[in-house]
Amino acid sequence: MLRPEDYDEPLARAATHARKWLASVPERHVAPRTTADSLAEAFGGALPEAGLAPAATVDLLASAAEPGLTAMASGRFYGFVIGGTLPAAMAADWLVSAWDQNTGLRFATPGVVAAEEAASRWVLDLLGLPAGADVGFATGASMANFSGLAAARWRVLERAGWDVNANGLTGAPRIRVFVGAQRHDTVDMGLRLLGLGAPITVDVDSQGRILPDALGDALAHGPAGDGPAIVCLQAGNVHSGAFDPFSESIAAAREHGAWVHVDGAFGLWAAASPATRHLMAGAEQADSWGTDAHKNLNVPYDCGIVVCRDVPALRTALGMHGDYLIHDPLGDHGAGDPFEKVPELSRRARGVPVWAALRSLGRTGVDHLVSGLVANASELARRIGALPGAEVLNDVVFSQVCLAFGSDARTEAVADWLAADGRVWMTGSRWHDRTVLRISVANWSTDARDIEVSVAAVRAALEATEGL
Repeated sequence: MLRPEDYDEPLARAATHARKWLASVPERHVAPRTTADSLAEAFGGALPEAGLAPAATVDLLASAAEPGLTAMASGRFYGFVIGGTLPAAMAADWLVSAWDQNTGLRFATPGVVAAEEAASRWVLDLLGLPAGADVGFATGASMANFSGLAAARWRVLERAGWDVNANGLTGAPRIRVFVGAQRHDTVDMGLRLLGLGAPITVDVDSQGRILPDALGDALAHGPAGDGPAIVCLQAGNVHSGAFDPFSESIAAAREHGAWVHVDGAFGLWAAASPATRHLMAGAEQADSWGTDAHKNLNVPYDCGIVVCRDVPALRTALGMHGDYLIHDPLGDHGAGDPFEKVPELSRRARGVPVWAALRSLGRTGVDHLVSGLVANASELARRIGALPGAEVLNDVVFSQVCLAFGSDARTEAVADWLAADGRVWMTGSRWHDRTVLRISVANWSTDARDIEVSVAAVRAALEATEGL
């Protein structure tokens, strides 16, 4: 029998540890103090015969993990485009775990589905996307892109007279997929999972923006001939932050009957701020879009969002049916069940923290969040770029900054020094055949003090590596 008091002590201990962790984040070094291999003994070898009390288990977990935790919630964490977590979104996520709702059916979990559907409408409104589009909450941008591309695959083959759900891909017309040469690798991964193979790459400019004329030529005269086509565009290059020219590129795609998907893992949120909305001009003309709420909206991890204009395509590609599944008897007014929009039947109510984030911020708060990220990226670029030996390689139009410090050897040494120092987290990469240092500003809490510490850390790294 469920006894509420059984949860009291373990939840109280978890809350205590969570508050202690959050209190440490502003001052602690960002980097972890140990490695996973070093923690193996702390977490134990063979599974013990006897169990441990729930509260003691929570204490053991917190104490063992703490040295190996990265302060990703820190305002000085600039790696991988990982945002922090807004207070309302974190608290809502705690409730999601306590409620333990399997959010697949409207009929079974109306309390959380209603919140997700409200969040869906707000997302469409904020991002300027079609009001009647379907919205699904996936695990992250990878699966959001996968879901949009699954809808694309179904629709372009349906237009070609092929039912991929019934017949599979064997014998189907070849689908040509066109991508910019600097797209994110998760697009390729999604294509592999869908059995579509490697895409056809299209030339880009110095900032990674696809060239519309090159796209048109590839669609008309590409080596794969004609037939069903999908074009993947990008809102936010992972190195430069640049946005593809959507209006011109979508016009080229439409001339050849191609479905257009936009990978906007972090960049789609540019549409939510008047200061950056111009970067997304024309993107609303696409067919599907993918983004992450746990990037620039700052909700907890495990929350990607797929948006699809073609509602039947998304639900036919991803939906399933079972005699035991109870659909809403009152009629869904076209809303559909959540499981029809993502590749999962069972999932947590990951859209509820999105609702909490948006309700706590409001339209003005989202604007300030997004524009604040861009302002901080610009300030970091300005101040670090002014340091001796530093060079900003990209046009800082959104939240990404790409830096080099003379030779590849010195840039790598700066990145290594910063990683060992631990005050900030900035990741090395390769861009335009150069070793670079990437800064991704994605945290609502990054402030002037974080900027000061970050600039000081890079200055110290340059002093330590002088002469390389």
